Amino acid sequence: MSHYESPVREPLIIGHKTYHDITVDIARPIENKSGKLWWLAFSIALVTFLYGLGCIAYTIGTGIGVWGINRTIGWAWDITNFVWWVGIGHAGTLISAVLLLFRQKWRMSINRSAEAMTIFAVVQAALFPVIHMGRPWVGYWVFPVPNNFGSFWVNFNSPLLWDVFAISTYFSVSVVFWYMGLIPDFAMIRDRAKKPFSKKIYGILSMGWGGKAKHWQRHEELSLVLAGLCTPLVFSVHTIVSFDFATSVIKGWHSTVYPPYFVAGAIFSGFAMVQTLLSVMRKVMHLEEYITRQHIELMNIVIIVTGGMVAVAYATEFWVGWYSGSRYEDFTYFSPGAAVGPYWWAFWALIICNVLVPGLLWFRKIRRDFVWTFIISIVVNTGMWFERFDIIVINLSRDYIPGGWTMFMPTFVDVGIFIGTNGFFFVLFLLYSRTFPVIAQAELKTILKSSGESYKKHHTEDDHHHEH
Repeated sequence: MSHYESPVREPLIIGHKTYHDITVDIARPIENKSGKLWWLAFSIALVTFLYGLGCIAYTIGTGIGVWGINRTIGWAWDITNFVWWVGIGHAGTLISAVLLLFRQKWRMSINRSAEAMTIFAVVQAALFPVIHMGRPWVGYWVFPVPNNFGSFWVNFNSPLLWDVFAISTYFSVSVVFWYMGLIPDFAMIRDRAKKPFSKKIYGILSMGWGGKAKHWQRHEELSLVLAGLCTPLVFSVHTIVSFDFATSVIKGWHSTVYPPYFVAGAIFSGFAMVQTLLSVMRKVMHLEEYITRQHIELMNIVIIVTGGMVAVAYATEFWVGWYSGSRYEDFTYFSPGAAVGPYWWAFWALIICNVLVPGLLWFRKIRRDFVWTFIISIVVNTGMWFERFDIIVINLSRDYIPGGWTMFMPTFVDVGIFIGTNGFFFVLFLLYSRTFPVIAQAELKTILKSSGESYKKHHTEDDHHHEH
């Protein structure tokens, strides 16, 4: 028997697969016509995307006044969405980079989709600050262009400027990482292509990949270098997003717990989004043999861990809010003032969606169940949206002077832009699933012998023969 793989571990590739079977299965969605379901999903996504574009155009044409924000609440729905989308992008980097450095085999079936999700989510996130500027045509002022504006200097101390750097770095590194992993798979599709046009396109995309030992060696080296660059980014990007709040002097924001708590929350929501997308993709693309119960369970365990961290952060906030005896803390989003205040519904939505419902994953039966996983993943992302909403809106709604107290009500434009970004995200994801290999088949083949079901059975039978 091979000595490097435990017979106890569940196989990661189910069914009696050969190397060729993997190729055929992964290439099938690209080579065949799209099904009815795909077209249905795509048209719904496209319509919502177009509606969102309309709302964005209306906002830019008329002014930010069409949103529900007011003098006291200057950040609301839109920045909530910004932080939410950036957070969703975190699972991709974690699955690709961190798990690559730890040599985890189970990342191979899911890393490609997680990376795609990261890139598409960051694109959505980037839209919000740009629209929020109110006059996006002078948006280039955020870049540190020295002396072009006379004595107008960019404030390098502002976390908003760090955000520009952090998120653009994050985006570019993620794109390179994703594309690099795709090269061997594009070559596989190029070699199988029947039509000259698609052969040409995939030929350009695969950059003359020939699968020589030298090619693979460079591929491996670059993967490790990029993974090493990505890993600090997992922590830095959301830490900097949290600084947008934590470095301000607004009560409830000015808090040292924010950076680690935002990072945990980001990974929490990111993994939930991966679960949502993969649950659908397994079925639609017939990838049940590659994205198995084992993958789903391991991702649910990550959700339990990060969800636990988030719950501890909530408890900390609540305790400090009560223990400090500060009257201002009483009104912040997470203290006795919020639980019964005017925003009680947002507060309890957060507690139920982020603490109570994910708690069900402690039961092995539930975390290994596909339907439950799908439902819980959607609930978690709803909860994480409410968390950002609570942090931003509840804290701002109670100014220091009672005369400035006010409530926030979203308008149809706020909601429309949010729905539109969801549509845009799914448009991108659906197009990706039709044109790119959704599973890194070249990597998957490297673990077939150690983690494929038929090989494992074969080994255990051999063992019995040796023993007798």
